[in-house]
Amino acid sequence: MADETVLQVEGLNQYYGGSHILRNLGFEARLGEVTVILGRNGVGKTTLLKSLMGVVPVKAGSVKLAGHDITKAPSYERVKRGIGYVPQGREIFGRLTVEENLRMGLAVKPGGTAIPAELFELFPILKQFLHRRGGDLSGGQQQQLAIARALAAGPQLLMLDEPTEGIQPSIIKDIGRVIRMLADRKTMAIVLVEQYYDFAAELADQYLVMERGEIVQRGRGADMEAEGVRQKMSI
Repeated sequence: MADETVLQVEGLNQYYGGSHILRNLGFEARLGEVTVILGRNGVGKTTLLKSLMGVVPVKAGSVKLAGHDITKAPSYERVKRGIGYVPQGREIFGRLTVEENLRMGLAVKPGGTAIPAELFELFPILKQFLHRRGGDLSGGQQQQLAIARALAAGPQLLMLDEPTEGIQPSIIKDIGRVIRMLADRKTMAIVLVEQYYDFAAELADQYLVMERGEIVQRGRGADMEAEGVRQKMSI
């Protein structure tokens, strides 16, 4: 079961204007595994996630979720099919309460669907601040809210774009613990875009290194140090 392919990307190309941003990308993300995508700023990591989410249309190539071709599907359809997305910068609704933000994550579910109690077990602070506006939370608390919102509908693929950015170390540890716990349950695949090497190495089952819109290195997470990934990130 652990090697079941949830996400399959083949020959993905993306352009902005005349710039070739993503170049023939191909990889798989499997159930129960964390696939970490590393690379410096500007190599196309965020564009890759936006393409997988349908925020920007794919120019060439294919994206399959659990065997279903979603290459042309709009974002809301991808959410219905089971993609949870935590964008860079969190993008929670600052004027809405924590509870209202979480309910937004249930938009694809029937009306009246309860907020899963498990979200408050994963992130206890959210229950404490349930009626506080999202904009009044700290950056780390907002990140926990953004992850919980993405988890609310029970995705089979969770994509996170630099969840450690601007977050205090104690909450980084909490987020890492939750990501590992979710993967170990083997109910979803996780794709994690990250620049913080130590956080990525601790979580990675599989790693991909991007440069100039291409995947230039890949391997098992346990081999990252031996295969010189840290040095590649620091160049």
